[in-house]
Amino acid sequence: MKRIKNWFQGLKLNNKFTIICLIFVTIPMIVLAGWMFWNIEDNLINEKLSAMKFKLDMAYAQVIKNVDTINMSTQFFLSDQGLKDFLSAEKRGDNYTTEALLDFYNRDVASLERMVNNNTYLYQIRVYVDSDGMQEMMPILYRRERMQRLSFWREDFSYGWKYGYKDNLFSSYGQLTGEREILSLLTSMEDYGLGEIGVLEVAMYMDTMFPVIYESSETLWGSFADGDGNLHFAQGIDTEFNQKLIRTILKDNQNIKDDMHVYFYKTQGRQLVIGYQPLRELNGILVYVDDIESDLTKIRNQRYVFVLCGILVIVLLAVLVNKVAKGMLKQFYSILRSIRKVQKGDLDLVIENCGSNEMGELGDQINKMLYNIKQLTTDNLNHELLVKNTEIRALQNQINAHFIYNVLESIKMMAEIKEDYDISDAITSLGKLLRYSMKWVPGNVTVEEELEYIRNYLSLINLRFDYEIYLSVNIPQVILKQRIPKMSLQPIVENAIYHGIEQMAEDTNIYMKGIEDKEDCIIEITDAGRGMSEEEVENLYKRISGEVEVSGGAGNGIGLKNVQDRIKINFGEKYGIEIASKLGCYTKIMVRIPMNKEGSI
Repeated sequence: MKRIKNWFQGLKLNNKFTIICLIFVTIPMIVLAGWMFWNIEDNLINEKLSAMKFKLDMAYAQVIKNVDTINMSTQFFLSDQGLKDFLSAEKRGDNYTTEALLDFYNRDVASLERMVNNNTYLYQIRVYVDSDGMQEMMPILYRRERMQRLSFWREDFSYGWKYGYKDNLFSSYGQLTGEREILSLLTSMEDYGLGEIGVLEVAMYMDTMFPVIYESSETLWGSFADGDGNLHFAQGIDTEFNQKLIRTILKDNQNIKDDMHVYFYKTQGRQLVIGYQPLRELNGILVYVDDIESDLTKIRNQRYVFVLCGILVIVLLAVLVNKVAKGMLKQFYSILRSIRKVQKGDLDLVIENCGSNEMGELGDQINKMLYNIKQLTTDNLNHELLVKNTEIRALQNQINAHFIYNVLESIKMMAEIKEDYDISDAITSLGKLLRYSMKWVPGNVTVEEELEYIRNYLSLINLRFDYEIYLSVNIPQVILKQRIPKMSLQPIVENAIYHGIEQMAEDTNIYMKGIEDKEDCIIEITDAGRGMSEEEVENLYKRISGEVEVSGGAGNGIGLKNVQDRIKINFGEKYGIEIASKLGCYTKIMVRIPMNKEGSI
């Protein structure tokens, strides 16, 4: 908020006036537009909710009508005495003459068939009899073994409603029905003395029972969940998303037993109107879904057009207001331009035509101030001339570092001319050594630069001795790019030579190794020198940690202490050097610094 305030205060007056006007116009416009489009979306949702409630009412009325048709047909068959007598006779094993069978067929079966054909809502009414020798009388009477061809059949099947199966009683039925799914009510037909004498199946097409489901589209569709948790969809609607959505809706509304529930629902970026209708008569639930995302998208597109038009109006208004503000502040900006010229040094400027208003008075006061400034400037200039004449500095006695490099290059060329390449190489190393030592850097250096300095240092050290000191390096590239304080590794190498290797006077190695340790890295410097005892290591620790005061002189640990202090100052107390040594074998100095994956600290 403070930054916005500072930014606003830094604007020109005409821009401030423009912004204030736009705020007073834009905010009411945004509030009004937001309320208007919110109201449009809310009205659309309410209309869809009302339409959904109407659809469910109509669907529920159709289901009740169809259920009543099935129940009445069931009762009609159960109360038909002729059919009941025939089934009882079959159960007892009575034999019928051909004449009696024809009479039963022409009188009773034909009457039942007419009743079925006259009811256009029904698909079939069939009676299955547990008798292998019974003469089947299609399309009413069948032996029970045929029922085993239907998908719901099993030995311990239960009576009641069966949903979503196809008529496989005969192979030709699938072609006749167009593979339409069926639901039916199975009822046991019983005789008081004989027990069960048949199974009655009153069947209806699923799309007749639930036309609202089977007239679905991509945005308006439904499903019926039966008592066993099976979902029934129209063909092409049974997608994975739709199944998951229906099961989520069933779970969310599982406590609703009887009443219709219509509500607005959002999921996975889609906005839906959900209709939930329990069907106690069928022991199931009818769910209907209206995807209104496309309708809401149209409203949003209208909102975007309105916003673009509003932005255009605001831009035009901003230009107009800005021009009016500039006209009102024209005299003020004229005075401001004069002041800026004064800032550039034009003290001879005079503001003319000041006028008699507030701006004119401001111009008059500025003219008076300019006259006083000119007088003070003239006095100060005379004083500065006297001071400048006394400021002569002698820089001739300062030695330029480039002079030394140029002299070394000349000596190197003389050595090469005489083909004394050892001297040439030594001078090259010395030049690099001096350049690195005398070069000023604002921050730390990379491990790679420090390593190059150590190589040049060793090449010069090897000129002093009759034996060779070799440098072995095993440092990953990521550690070579890390930054450390300048001259923080060379004193360790120098310490290894003078206190560990020089007394042995034989060819040896100094081994440098880099190790990544989580968020840190460790640089190990190991020499195969005389080593130290545990007591010497402990004393050295005390000197570099400051527990024991150190003074100038060889072997007192001041070099390592300086390295330790500089690392802790740069990186913190958890970083620094550690020492491991074995008398007569080796000494290892471990430098721990923080790891930076980008290579700079």
